[in-house]
Amino acid sequence: MTRIPKHIGIIPDGNRRWAARKGLAKQDGYNHGISPGMNLFHMCQSLGICELTFYGFTVDNTKRPSLQRLAFSDACVRAVNILSKENAELLVLGNTKSAMFPKELLPYTTRHVFGTGGIKVNFLVNYSFEWDLGFHRGCPGSVLQSASVSRVDLIIRWGGRRRLSGFLPIQSVYADIYVVDDYWPDFTSDHFRAAIEWYSRQDITLGG
Repeated sequence: MTRIPKHIGIIPDGNRRWAARKGLAKQDGYNHGISPGMNLFHMCQSLGICELTFYGFTVDNTKRPSLQRLAFSDACVRAVNILSKENAELLVLGNTKSAMFPKELLPYTTRHVFGTGGIKVNFLVNYSFEWDLGFHRGCPGSVLQSASVSRVDLIIRWGGRRRLSGFLPIQSVYADIYVVDDYWPDFTSDHFRAAIEWYSRQDITLGG
């Protein structure tokens, strides 16, 4: 029997490279990442995944050109609004004190149940591990901003990069990491199925 992870983290990378390959402006890639996210969400629902965390954008990402910043910010707002019409428990996590945090997402910074609820969906928006761990207050570790988010079992990253890029460092300490070389807008159900099958073959000891 395939072992199913309880909590999956998603790093949807490669949007700009996908757009450039298609002859589009780099900012045009982000809009093409929304449909893959919804397809993956529905697959997780059908498998009975308990929790799902999407990496929206980081504080470092906001240093990109303004057209790109506006595009990925708008894509995150659209994605969260679409998810709010599903059966889900939504939470947006990120530095709300910054002007880079989309004001439209402020109502989602406390967890809300939509429809009949069920799968918990966390969206990291204007997120950084420094903010999460409290470095911005000069007292790291005193309060974990993502304390309500459970330990991550499996992280799937698209785009071929072999790094976490600051994704939930506390919850990811024992996560298995599966990398898809294809870009996020080229998501297929086979990518997800292969990741789940791979995870089920891993020796999960949590250090024991």
